[in-house]
Amino acid sequence: MSHTDYRLPTKDEPVILTRSEHPISRKQFDEETVKVLYRLYRSGYKAYLVGGSIRDLLLGRTPKDFDVGTDATPNQVRKLFRNCFLVGRRFRLAHIRFGQDNLIEVATFRRQADESDFPDDSESPQFTAENMFGTPREDAFRRDFTINALFYNIEDFSIIDYVGGLRDLSEKRIRMIGDPLVRFEEDPVRMLRALEFAARLNFTIDRETLEAIPARAHLLATASPARLREEMMELFRHKVAAKVLRQAGETGILTHLLPAFLPEEGCYRLIDQIDARTLAGIPVNEGFVIAALYLENFRRLLAATDELDFTAVMHLANTALAPHTRHFQVSHGIQHQAREMFLAFRRFQMGRGRKGERRFLRHPATAQALELYELWCRTGKGDPATAADWKEALEQSGKPQSVSHTPVKSGEKKRRPRRRKKRPAKAADQSASTTVSE
Repeated sequence: MSHTDYRLPTKDEPVILTRSEHPISRKQFDEETVKVLYRLYRSGYKAYLVGGSIRDLLLGRTPKDFDVGTDATPNQVRKLFRNCFLVGRRFRLAHIRFGQDNLIEVATFRRQADESDFPDDSESPQFTAENMFGTPREDAFRRDFTINALFYNIEDFSIIDYVGGLRDLSEKRIRMIGDPLVRFEEDPVRMLRALEFAARLNFTIDRETLEAIPARAHLLATASPARLREEMMELFRHKVAAKVLRQAGETGILTHLLPAFLPEEGCYRLIDQIDARTLAGIPVNEGFVIAALYLENFRRLLAATDELDFTAVMHLANTALAPHTRHFQVSHGIQHQAREMFLAFRRFQMGRGRKGERRFLRHPATAQALELYELWCRTGKGDPATAADWKEALEQSGKPQSVSHTPVKSGEKKRRPRRRKKRPAKAADQSASTTVSE
């Protein structure tokens, strides 16, 4: 987005860019999103494209998904779409599904609740607070950052800015809507998201927003572990994990996000390598991430003990992973993946030529564990020649063995092996089964 001197919106008047003043076109939306917007609009409701999709389109990026905002209530949206279902026990949303893969989220504009909204006999004040419907302006001020509070109006194709998001976008700035101290107290995860957006977009964080993070860092420990776990994986999926974790350490939230993580340069360099690997198109999974985060913890435990039999090493691997897997309630399957990488890592360090090597090379976890070992060697701590030796051995062990030495002539069809006919059960077997059944 090119720099433009946007004026700031006032209390009574937002900044509105007409169709000729911005580059966004309906052709950039998927077909189903356009259908949803137009059906809402033609049914007499406001229909806006909202949130991060507007930000990404203005920056020339491809949005991950498209969200819709409207003044229609969730029940009214459901009546308009047969393929709609409502979700959320506390925060009611409409999900409109097209086929198996495309799901469009439609949210009703909401406002901040006040004391008059809660009757004395209210059984669920939290549900009431989250479902106070309001105007687009009120909804914009409930959002987190200014760059995420821009609206695209399908009625006249304009962009509406109530919070100064256009100016912040043009100046590449992350700024919290409202008082950051208060907004971080409402939702501590916003501190991590501020660092994530700054890293992903290569923006700077507004001074007032940045200064509020250390003051509210301790609140991150009260956030939902499941939500933090997903936010952590988003950092790795967006290839910004190392950058964000470094800044998380500088701002004081890292100890509350990952209490057992060792904030050493070697650990950061390994995560740098993983970000580069993901950038190259290799997807990352959670077991791989957890193993990378706590590899240095495992290595320290190994160095501190003389008992290096298999049972002892297995115990050390579990000990290194336990603080993370217990807190975030990681499934046993993912824990097993991370532990297998630790065990393989130790085997790689011990070198080749040991008992059971052939079986080890054919183990399903060995290939991915070797990737982690290679990345670790690139940080300067390991021997790249050792990693190359193991890689060559793995490639040789994985070559398919020839089933026939007879060449097939050109144009000749390869014969399929005959299926063996099932033999009838022996009389002795039949008599035995009869005896049992009797």
